[in-house]
Amino acid sequence: MSIRAEVRALTPRSSWRTRVARVRDRSARLATSAVGAALAWWFARDVLDHPQPFFAPVTVLVTLGLSYGQRLRRVLELVVGVAVGVGIGDLFVAIFGTGVWQISLVAFVAMSITTFLGAGPLLSVQAGVQGVIVTTLVAAPDQAFSRWVDALVGGVIAIVLATLAPAAPVRRPRRAAAEFVDEIGEIMREIGEALRSRDEVAATRALRRARDTEERLSTLRTTADEGLEVAAISPLHHRRRQEVRAIADLITPLDRCVRNLRVVARRAGVAIRADETVPDSYIDLLSRLADVVTAMSERIDEQQVPDFAREGLTEIADDSRAGEPGASLSAELMRAQIRSMCVDLLMLTGRTHDEASTDLIPKVDPAPRSPDQP
Repeated sequence: MSIRAEVRALTPRSSWRTRVARVRDRSARLATSAVGAALAWWFARDVLDHPQPFFAPVTVLVTLGLSYGQRLRRVLELVVGVAVGVGIGDLFVAIFGTGVWQISLVAFVAMSITTFLGAGPLLSVQAGVQGVIVTTLVAAPDQAFSRWVDALVGGVIAIVLATLAPAAPVRRPRRAAAEFVDEIGEIMREIGEALRSRDEVAATRALRRARDTEERLSTLRTTADEGLEVAAISPLHHRRRQEVRAIADLITPLDRCVRNLRVVARRAGVAIRADETVPDSYIDLLSRLADVVTAMSERIDEQQVPDFAREGLTEIADDSRAGEPGASLSAELMRAQIRSMCVDLLMLTGRTHDEASTDLIPKVDPAPRSPDQP
């Protein structure tokens, strides 16, 4: 989720349904983190006999609190960062005790070592934070370095739990893709209705809705990345890796399609404001395309390739080859974008861009000249 979306989600305007959905979507991750923290505490205290294994559950919560798409790399980074910070902190406390200059030196040394090892900012900061915590929370003499072991215990448990991710992150990309495709169809339908009724307000609303797809596409991209990583690291979901990869491959043509759709929505508003002529046949093309796209979303949601749509898309593209006399510039631009969207959507049926643009889409005919043109 983008930063803008996160901020919007925290505002009072966020609906109750949105808040509940947010908790539901993250419930598996939250439950895994909570169970992992308790398991780490139990293992360090009852198995290793550490009286206060603070760093064991903390390490689990810090690492498993990340989104699925970040987990494998970030979990390893955080485990190393926590272990380095705790280890250096314990070493300095054992030798030099605790104090102002010890805190400064521990933080500097921990962050310097992890940076030298090629760590990113997250790992370096974690190392410094854990070193400071260890330096300020002095352990009993007989507990020296036990906190470093606790950090390792928490890290190992976090890594194990990360590989046992639930199926939700693997299923979510397909559902998100189906909803995104359905949204494209609904926007097409809304634009067509605005053109038929010459409703400028409706056209503006459709344009705003089309622009909002950028944020939804970003969410879909993140969701697909999360699904790919879970399928890659979890032995329970490795067989579904190809399925998630197929959804990830849809993102590029979907991005192109919504870019063309925004042009259609913008030109529809221009045509209505300027009272330009948009032939009914052009609006019919858009409505037909919307119906095909809606049917495609249903097939995607059913975990099937929407190859049935090839015929409908090619027919729409073929019917849009020639323009009509008297069509305005905005109308012709919309016709051209409809053809481009047909190419983009054909890629969702398993065709490559070259196959869709060369083999399936005939060359476009120029707009017909009026009788008085030379």
